Amino acid sequence: MNVSLPLHRELWTSWASLLRSYSAAHGLNSRHHAVVEVGADEITLRVASRWLRFTHDLIEDSEGNRSSFSLEEDGTVKLNGTTQEMDLAAEQLAREMMSES
Repeated sequence: MNVSLPLHRELWTSWASLLRSYSAAHGLNSRHHAVVEVGADEITLRVASRWLRFTHDLIEDSEGNRSSFSLEEDGTVKLNGTTQEMDLAAEQLAREMMSES
């Protein structure tokens, strides 16, 4: 972890909050709702039988896919080597989870 512990805690809390907010917004047009479970070392976003689990260095899903994940000091996230603004990444993941596939 390249980020100081106090800053990482704030970013972790912000990430969980963004996932919760965007999932709720996308849930307005879905027959499903999302549940975001937050712990010190893991955040899980659940929608119906699907889930995304974040740790401090990994994201995995209910289909068995795994990718690298990190919260960066400048408020961005790095997903599988690609850096994005935190809110844009959270919105995209929430939209994908809430979409009826």
